[in-house]
Amino acid sequence: MAFDGAFLHTLLETLNSASGSHTEKIYQPSRDELVIYLKKKDFSGKLFITARNGSARINFTKSSFENPQSPPMFCMLARKIFLPSRFIGATQKGLERVIELNFEAVNELGDTVRPKIICEFIGGSSNIILADENGRIYDAVNRTDITASRLIMPGSTYEYPQNRGKLNILETNAESIIDILKEKNCEISSALGSVLDGLSPLVCREICFRAFGSTDVLTNDCDLSGLIPVLSRIKDNIERSPEYTALYENGVPKEFSFIDIKQYGSIYENRVFESADQMLDEFYFERDLKARIKKQNGDIIKTVNNLLNRTLKRTNIRIKELEETKDREKLRIYGELIKANIHLIKPGDSEITVQNFYDENLVPILIKLDPSKNPSANAARYFKDYKKSCAKSVNLAELIEKDKLETEYLDSVLEALERAKTSEDINGIREELVEAGYIKSKTSNKKKKQAPKIEEYTSKEGYKILVGRNNIQNDYITTRLADKNDTWFHTKNIHGSHIIVKNGGKDISDETLEFASKLAAKNSRAKNSANVPVDYTAVKYVKKPAGAKPGMVIYTTNKTLFVTPLEE
Repeated sequence: MAFDGAFLHTLLETLNSASGSHTEKIYQPSRDELVIYLKKKDFSGKLFITARNGSARINFTKSSFENPQSPPMFCMLARKIFLPSRFIGATQKGLERVIELNFEAVNELGDTVRPKIICEFIGGSSNIILADENGRIYDAVNRTDITASRLIMPGSTYEYPQNRGKLNILETNAESIIDILKEKNCEISSALGSVLDGLSPLVCREICFRAFGSTDVLTNDCDLSGLIPVLSRIKDNIERSPEYTALYENGVPKEFSFIDIKQYGSIYENRVFESADQMLDEFYFERDLKARIKKQNGDIIKTVNNLLNRTLKRTNIRIKELEETKDREKLRIYGELIKANIHLIKPGDSEITVQNFYDENLVPILIKLDPSKNPSANAARYFKDYKKSCAKSVNLAELIEKDKLETEYLDSVLEALERAKTSEDINGIREELVEAGYIKSKTSNKKKKQAPKIEEYTSKEGYKILVGRNNIQNDYITTRLADKNDTWFHTKNIHGSHIIVKNGGKDISDETLEFASKLAAKNSRAKNSANVPVDYTAVKYVKKPAGAKPGMVIYTTNKTLFVTPLEE
């Protein structure tokens, strides 16, 4: 992605349009993100800054964020420094990938101070740094130590990244740039990247493509004066008229820039946006959401997978042991044959061969004996082993059934984690696992349980449609919120949400039946499939067996509808 120094420069005008705004709120949704609410008479906006690797950026956003219940220390420090304060503008040094957000505030002594937030967007080492007007660092989301090329620690003085002597396209005429390019013997796009500051490889390739119709032309193979009008146009895009364009492949965002990208031809879909804010919001929204969720639920997924693997391993061992008990009937037969032939056994015998009268052909059978025991004791030993094997068989069958139920439950938890969209979803699943005894609570305080927040829809007839986001919510809507005459939906033999249509026994249209079924398919493991079977029945036919795991029910008198999952 081309979030380069030139792209940053195009954002200055938008950022500075908020000059004079007052900081109302500051939040830190995750470790490497900061949201600042700015407001003045004719302006109100959320300034979003992130240093996350792969999506580092700054823009005014319309996206909503879930904030942690307890603000992180970095956020508390930012609030102490910048609340209240007035935003006085954004600055950029040349085309560095660094933006300084400058504020005016009053410190504890009543003096006017001008703290700033330094935002670095440098590949894998992006950062958000809080500093005073002289560059003394208060703190940063990514600290470094003395072994790094630059020391970024509380108390140290901020230093800009090392300048490698590249030219600023806004301050250098095209002829001078071409003179330097003539000295290079490589692809023009590579030469441009080594000479000009703030231009990403994507933009350098685009300059070459516009001038010569290809991205891999060498500096010695063409008349470089063909670059002059293209460089002039790029300069104009940076200073006055950016063309915010994003490239998509089958709906998946791939690239974006402040210029129209032509080098890929028809391979990608080009979408043009009115503003960088709008483009960045759309481009990164899904990616950021998935990244936040992955970061929050990673430990739970690992724990549940470990539990699932352990359960499967235990089940396989028990199945093997159960197989071994299938020959237990021969133990009883040995005991009976010893009793029937007790007169043939002599003291000290270690084996005996007798006719097996349980076999229709009376085939002789060899029976091992304990020479230290008398015949009656040998028979009793075989009867005892037979009874133990019978009891073991029954016990193992019960344990294997419990293991299967536990496997089903843990698999359903994984499915719920796959569908989790918010921190609330993840916290609900975490609480569920704590209650089930699978993980320990991170807090010792026993808080009063609150009713879960249920996702709701409304049918065209006006019926509420409830969706369970995890097993606890599934139980809650099915056993607590639903009336016995409401209609219950669930994917057939596939893990997913319970869906309740609150129709109270009244008829529901085919359209609502289909919509609720599609909701069930969407909120299931079959969300990416087609022709998904969804069962539905009245809630009175849905039962939760005593001792069943959360979300586990049995149901009867159902009908099945085959649908394609509802699209996002």
